[in-house]
Amino acid sequence: MTKNKLISLGLIFLSTVGLSACKSTTSIERVETDKEIALTDKWNDKDSQLVASAMVEDMLSFPWIDQHLQKEQNRPAVIIQRVRNKSHEHIPVETFLNDLKRAMLRSGRVDFVANNDIREDVRKERADQELNASIDTQNAMGEETGADYALSGSINSTVDQADGQRVTFYQVDLRLIDMTSNREVWNGQKKIKKFLKRASYSL
Repeated sequence: MTKNKLISLGLIFLSTVGLSACKSTTSIERVETDKEIALTDKWNDKDSQLVASAMVEDMLSFPWIDQHLQKEQNRPAVIIQRVRNKSHEHIPVETFLNDLKRAMLRSGRVDFVANNDIREDVRKERADQELNASIDTQNAMGEETGADYALSGSINSTVDQADGQRVTFYQVDLRLIDMTSNREVWNGQKKIKKFLKRASYSL
């Protein structure tokens, strides 16, 4: 074997050993979805669930719902308008709203009506049924449930940081408006404060 071949084989061997040494040991573990794994102090799925649960509990404790049931003899229908994310970070508002809707629907005391985007798709489907579905299975136009109340609100945050420490404060404000009278029948607020401290921290 020539000297050059020996050198080439040696380089290949060293490269293989080096790559093996650098190989990552990534592992994936499936965990319960309600288990909090906070890798940072940013808004996470647990925050979304906690806020939704607290908001629904507070909303259903206000007198508007009993007053509605007494007057109308049926569950109030709510539509979600807009919840603005005014915080300093990206927050998946739709995920939070879905947590909120599930908690309210689970209570059995409130109905939701579809928002504008979903309504348009459903109306197209209903129009298609008029042309293509049998009469017995068609769903008629003009039979939609109108919303009694509109839900809207905002998510705000502040950040205070110094010397490797950071305090992040989130405030979620929601309101429920009577669609007939414009009365604000409920106003809910939930605050979350997080404290991050690192020995060597780069902001």
